[in-house]
Amino acid sequence: MLHDPNDYNMVVSINQIGHVMGIRTIAEFVEDEAICNALRRLGVDYVQGYWVGRPQMLESETLPRASNVASIDSARAN
Repeated sequence: MLHDPNDYNMVVSINQIGHVMGIRTIAEFVEDEAICNALRRLGVDYVQGYWVGRPQMLESETLPRASNVASIDSARAN
């Protein structure tokens, strides 16, 4: 998204459509702070990816729900 104008424009468009429809948006594959900051500037609501948290082993009920999804305002590296 940071280096490909087509990717960037797709994210902008999907985010705008979601917000016009009253839907909160989530960006996947957020791998670093630069991407997170760009998404924050665009007004994306939530982020998911390695920047928020690495995948974990599935252990019955020990994992909290949505552990790798964060509000964009609280997203930070673990």
